[in-house]
Amino acid sequence: MRKEYRLINDFKKQTQTTIWKHLDAMAVNYAVYSSHLKGLAPYLTDFDVYLYCDNSSMVVVCLDYCGHCEEQTYEESETLSPLILSDGHDSRVSKVWKLVQTVRSIKNQLMIPVYGLLITEADITNAYNLYDMWDSNNVTVIDYMKRLKYRKIRVNEDEELACRSYVNAMIENPLPALETGNPINQPHLEENSQTEAVDPEYEEFERMLNDFINKEYNETFGNGPTADHQELDMDDDDGESDFDADEHDTTPEEDVSFPDGEIEQNPNVSVNVEILRPIPNPREELDKLVGCNDIKQRMDDLLNLTSYNKMLQQFCPTAKQHVVSLHSLFLGRPGTGKTTVCKIYGSLLRQAGALSKGHVVVCDRSTFIGTLWGDEERSVRQVLDMAKGGVLMIDEAYLLNSSHPNDPGKNVIQLLMNILADETQRDIAIVLCGYNEPMKKLLDLNPGLQSRFPNRFEFQDFTIDELLEITKRRVLDYGYRFIEEAWQKYVDVLSSAYQARDTETWGNARFVGNLLERIYIQHASRCVKQQTKGKSELLAITPEDIVPIEVPRPKAKIGF
Repeated sequence: MRKEYRLINDFKKQTQTTIWKHLDAMAVNYAVYSSHLKGLAPYLTDFDVYLYCDNSSMVVVCLDYCGHCEEQTYEESETLSPLILSDGHDSRVSKVWKLVQTVRSIKNQLMIPVYGLLITEADITNAYNLYDMWDSNNVTVIDYMKRLKYRKIRVNEDEELACRSYVNAMIENPLPALETGNPINQPHLEENSQTEAVDPEYEEFERMLNDFINKEYNETFGNGPTADHQELDMDDDDGESDFDADEHDTTPEEDVSFPDGEIEQNPNVSVNVEILRPIPNPREELDKLVGCNDIKQRMDDLLNLTSYNKMLQQFCPTAKQHVVSLHSLFLGRPGTGKTTVCKIYGSLLRQAGALSKGHVVVCDRSTFIGTLWGDEERSVRQVLDMAKGGVLMIDEAYLLNSSHPNDPGKNVIQLLMNILADETQRDIAIVLCGYNEPMKKLLDLNPGLQSRFPNRFEFQDFTIDELLEITKRRVLDYGYRFIEEAWQKYVDVLSSAYQARDTETWGNARFVGNLLERIYIQHASRCVKQQTKGKSELLAITPEDIVPIEVPRPKAKIGF
């Protein structure tokens, strides 16, 4: 891997699940200049475009708000085409082709390596077969994304960075249209390429192509680039009424602000608090979870009652509404999905109109217990203010209430009880998480908590089949595949660990994650040592990559 291509190679590794974190990281990367353009002529005039550049290369990120829920098939096989013609679909302009043309134009103008990334809402059913062809044209595609126009992407427009001159040069000197016919495969990141012969009919073709683009855009989106895409983004096949569609809009409001995640226990001690932002499609994410069927049903029941209250308020304002408590207990062992479901829970409650923001503030005992008298009260009030409009999740909550009479954690419990008793504190949901038995002891020591937390969700340990399904999904995120012998060895290793597990300390999905991390490291070492080449071999997990990890064993009992 050439050092000067690091920016490009880092973008090429991104997937649906990693791209947003990567873009956030780019916004604070002191060596990467980034900028947001509302369109980039001549090919991407109707798209949001983000440019990222370091001292030797550039990446062009294009967002495609196509709003298409149905599947789209790109029939390109060996070469890209300006128009996509496929059975069962209307002909349309290839956005990949437009991005390729843009990448080539920038490369010709700046004479540096340039790579393009298209993030699209389309579901490209044969994307796997097209990756190599796209990559040979210096672009890649992340498809089947949702509600792109509501994504906030920060940039780093640091004027002190010398590489900003690349972006300034493009803005000051608009890109020309390439004088070429159909684009062809080029050597990857070739430094100097020969200009192809000029097609005498190119200008007429370009005019017709632009007419087609404008016609397609207006028919799809209505009144030009500023048309509201919201109707196209809505899932209309679930039979929701207009009232339901409005109430279930999962897109965070543009003016919603979230806390920065830091509290001051006292003038000398500050504590970082994890803030989980709401997600745009919580119902889909809940459905994707392996197992958790009882959790899903119980959550549906709670949300349906909440939504019913909202409907009563709108259509029967004089009717008495049901009292719905959002405070909940999440009971289960590590790795059973409590934090993941809590994040979905906050977003679902926001979607139903029960919470104004839907974010999750994650705390534990160390968040509240300070070093000075009164730290607990200061911490609790700051955390509650931080969680207003969302969910306050307290992990291993039973640690706040030990049997010691002077335990400062008891002050935290009492302060929370006072807040829960305040009927004006409606725009918050408190979730206490932890092991089943210790949590039950906490409730026994504080009888008032029983009635304050009526919603009890019990997270069961995953079965071996569910852990194997989790494995398949996680491996797919990275594009890996097990060859048959490797998969059988992995099944044997995981099954042996499962049989030998200590049920009290078993990590469930967390164990699978640790096992896969070890396999990834072993796989990478093997590929480097063997100088593996070719995408298929680089992404193939073999039996020698499968390395067992230590399984916590049950502790021996002392006595007779």
